[in-house]
Amino acid sequence: MRNISLSSKQKRTLLRIVIALALFIVLLIVDKTLSLANLVGGELGWFLPFGLYFAIYLLIGYDVLFEALLGVFHGQVLDENLLMCVASLGAFALGIYTSVTGRVQEGFDEGCAVLLFYQVGEFFQEYATDKSRKSISSLMDIRPDWANLKREDYVIRVNPQDVGVDDIIIVYPGEKVPLDGVITGGNTSVDTKALTGESVPRELNEGDEIVSGFVNLTSQIEVKVAKVFYNSTVSKILDLVESASSKKSRAENFVAKFAKYYTPIVVLCALLLAIVPSVVTHDWYTWIYRGLSFLVVSCPCALVVSVPLTFFAGIGFASKNGVLVKGSNYLELLNKANVFVFDKTGTLTKGNFVVSEILPKENKDEVLRLCAIAESNSTHPIARSIVDFYDGEVEQDYTLTNLSGYGVLAQKGDDVILCGNEKLMKNHGIEIWPHNGIGTVVYIARNGKFVGSLLVCDEIKDEAFACISNLNQMNCKTIMLTGDNEKIANDVAQKLQLSAFKASLLPQNKVDEVENIISKKDKKDIVCFVGDGINDAPVLMRSDLGIAMGGVGSDAAIEASDVVLMRDNLSDISKAKSIAKRSMRIVYQNIFGALAIKFAIMLLSALGVLGSATMWIAVCGDVGVAILAILNAMRVGKGKLTD
Repeated sequence: MRNISLSSKQKRTLLRIVIALALFIVLLIVDKTLSLANLVGGELGWFLPFGLYFAIYLLIGYDVLFEALLGVFHGQVLDENLLMCVASLGAFALGIYTSVTGRVQEGFDEGCAVLLFYQVGEFFQEYATDKSRKSISSLMDIRPDWANLKREDYVIRVNPQDVGVDDIIIVYPGEKVPLDGVITGGNTSVDTKALTGESVPRELNEGDEIVSGFVNLTSQIEVKVAKVFYNSTVSKILDLVESASSKKSRAENFVAKFAKYYTPIVVLCALLLAIVPSVVTHDWYTWIYRGLSFLVVSCPCALVVSVPLTFFAGIGFASKNGVLVKGSNYLELLNKANVFVFDKTGTLTKGNFVVSEILPKENKDEVLRLCAIAESNSTHPIARSIVDFYDGEVEQDYTLTNLSGYGVLAQKGDDVILCGNEKLMKNHGIEIWPHNGIGTVVYIARNGKFVGSLLVCDEIKDEAFACISNLNQMNCKTIMLTGDNEKIANDVAQKLQLSAFKASLLPQNKVDEVENIISKKDKKDIVCFVGDGINDAPVLMRSDLGIAMGGVGSDAAIEASDVVLMRDNLSDISKAKSIAKRSMRIVYQNIFGALAIKFAIMLLSALGVLGSATMWIAVCGDVGVAILAILNAMRVGKGKLTD
């Protein structure tokens, strides 16, 4: 087995199991070959095998006995530790009974085996659970240990919680970035893997924002702190990771409730099986033996362990793929989600506007120059895209007047430039050549004469095509909500092959539209809204399941959503849904598989079909089912996400 990392406690436990197992095998072979009781002879000959088996029993099971006793004192009577102790000590008692009454001595080896193999199962359980927790808590590695706070002429190492907004910190190569901020000195490469799952380093320069949890790779940088530690990205993510296990799925709650009633029922059945037939037949040995075997195999640890373990593995595997799921209940909802509602700008499209066409083509340089002059002082994304597209020097001596809802008027003496929408041109009596392209059209006029037009478009994200295609193949309904006009929305919907869309929506209309979708859905439908997490927080919270883009550095994304796409990559949605589907399939395999095997062995034990090997088969049934369920749970994070 490669890449196995054990804690010191696990190493000690494994050593104890190996020693006890080796001693048990040697003792069992010697006992079955030479009959240790006959070697001593006499009525007390059974003391030798009893003492040797019981010594191994105490070596391997002293902690189980202690936990069972502790559970009794704390009112947790029917836990798995007590069940194993009752079954194993009962087997030893039967061994003493058979020896004293002159029967063929048996029970010592089985009593020892019950606890020995139970500990083997517990070790597998602890190792698998620890490994799955580590796959989630690998995010905990982003927790900063210190911050290098810069003073006037020296640097002091302090607790990140003691650093304030606008303080300057130094981040050396190899250190974790402790707080969110802006780089004020230096350029570097950062490792974002812990937050985004992305293995390729990201280049950051002076003036760029930097997020806590990144690891500085190459150069020393100075960072001006933008948020205190409590509000930083790393702090918010750690809070979510630590609370993820508290949000139980329906499957986990079912198993917890099932075990609560199942355990006392099977204990009662074991008692009835041991006592009632014994009273009738007077064959106490046979029926107590069957009752103890029934008790061994009935232990619910395979269910109690494997189901939450599967969710741990699923959430951990999702985090490795750049998706932060806030709890197993959301993983379960993601598996059922079949109606996906998308915001358009910033989610399906890049939100980066580009000039796609200039008319008339023979005059495009002049059209672009005049438009750049008019839009040079605007901060609107469309205006900035036009200025950025123009590669010449923009004249700055024009007086610019913003005409709200229409456009811009630029004037220098008698030279007047109008730049804006069709309404602006009509208001000034300027006849235009209508531009029929799909996007935002900007018309240009100079001194009362029409010059030309620009078409500005928002690009569809490359991964949006794959995302929608995958969801369509999963028979999910895909809906787009946007504030853009019908023409633009229809074009995007057709290109992406969306199921439906709603256009010309104000932010408050999006909430109403999601409410309408939820009110009209079938009972089995789960409505999932996918947005950028900043403007869409109300809709993310109102939907059955909220998935936020822009996870890194976006407070609204982390707080309002149930699932965060840390890489801002839409294709991660289908990955997360595949992980959820695989997790739930394994959960149900473990539940029904474990119960089927256990009930079968319990029935065969009660009927005596298994003969003298009943206890051994019960032990193998209990431990074997637990180990199989655990190994099955660990499959969540294995293989490719093709299902």
